Amino acid sequence: MVIQKMKTFTTSMRPVLVALTAVTFFSLCVNMQLAQAQTKVGYAEKEELKIGFIKLTDMAPLAVAYEKGYFEDEGLYVTLEAQANWKVLLDRVIDGELDGAHMLAGQPLGATIGFGTQAHIITAFSMDLNGNAITVSNDVWAQMKPNIKHENGRPVHPITADALKPVVDKYAAQGKPFKMGMVFPVSTHNYELRYWLAAGGIHPGYYAPHKGDTSGQIDAQALLSVTPPPQMPATMEAGTIDGYCVGEPWNQQAVIKGIGVPVITDYEIWKNNPEKVFGVSAKWAEENPNTHVRVVKAMIRAAMWLDENDNANRVEAVKILARSTYVGADEEVIANSMTGTFEYEKGDKREIPDFNVFFRYNATYPFFSDAIWYLTQMRRWGQIEEPKSDDWFTATAKKVYKPKIYAVAAKELISEGKAKASDFPDFATETGFKLPQSEFIDNVTYDAKKPNAYLNSFAIGLKADSKI
Repeated sequence: MVIQKMKTFTTSMRPVLVALTAVTFFSLCVNMQLAQAQTKVGYAEKEELKIGFIKLTDMAPLAVAYEKGYFEDEGLYVTLEAQANWKVLLDRVIDGELDGAHMLAGQPLGATIGFGTQAHIITAFSMDLNGNAITVSNDVWAQMKPNIKHENGRPVHPITADALKPVVDKYAAQGKPFKMGMVFPVSTHNYELRYWLAAGGIHPGYYAPHKGDTSGQIDAQALLSVTPPPQMPATMEAGTIDGYCVGEPWNQQAVIKGIGVPVITDYEIWKNNPEKVFGVSAKWAEENPNTHVRVVKAMIRAAMWLDENDNANRVEAVKILARSTYVGADEEVIANSMTGTFEYEKGDKREIPDFNVFFRYNATYPFFSDAIWYLTQMRRWGQIEEPKSDDWFTATAKKVYKPKIYAVAAKELISEGKAKASDFPDFATETGFKLPQSEFIDNVTYDAKKPNAYLNSFAIGLKADSKI
């Protein structure tokens, strides 16, 4: 009956129906072409994702990608979930409870080589440059100040750990331990704090996993221990630690609360150092290649938004990050660093436009040389116990850092008109290695192609062939 009625209708309405059919078919073809143009990487294998983060301002690319709809533009429906600490975050990525996460740059490397939890974690996206600082208590600062040069009544920056060494020596003479906090054994904060201390002649201690010692305090003159980022100010105020290295907003929080003074930023320890990455398990990446590329695309767009027009969007970003679902700190505290300034002593606010960098200087590109630097520091302090060849450093970096995935995402954005080729490295010639870098607090040159020679250049720390 239905078929017959349609036939009768078709006979009487044929000219109209033919015209409608032609229009509909043309519209369908156009829509299909648009869909194909937008999905050259293929549809997402998994559309609903849960992504973890720690409450720090450098999780901003995730918050912006969510709030600006960049994830939805890629057909992804994302839940962002704050995690209790870095270990919980990593474990949940490994177990598959999280699809990916805002990670310490050293976490994918540490997990892959088996320091701590063993699992193959990869990254195709670097989340930011810089963003950390070292803060000391008011009491320690008062003891440091006589050792620091001043001009026009203000300390001259950068402040080296040479100014701290007499304080540490005094503690030792009194039989008191000098204690500092950092956020995780394979964190940028741990390595930056150690680098700064060692450059000033203060030994930060060794790890010896084969001896069951994972404290990192063997031969230490300053005792470093793990404290979760949001707890840093309160832990120092309670006198449990004398200072710490952490990301924002927890250094500025100490200033606002009047309990401590940031003495140096990581920008001054290593100019434009890589800080966080977006990490996923290798298994997840293998099972969800299109989804992975789409996540990276959304985060690249977020990073571009955060840096465009000389940080013009940072005021809006601060309002987003201040929400309890993200960082949950006062806007004033977050703005102190996110809007291109940094406050050291209360009232001593200075211009540091590159304190937080999310896109410029190829900040989002996963350079092998960045990975190798972290591996050299793991080796320097005993987390990697055995001597390794230069080739091992390069091979390990390539096992974890995935610039080819990043390049696919970037090329998609270029083809869609959402980015320009000039926004990215020249993928045809890019090797993943930066030129040798010398802008460190101790002026030592880092050449990623000669990691063992780099290790041998330090007065404090394991040499290329030495063991604990």
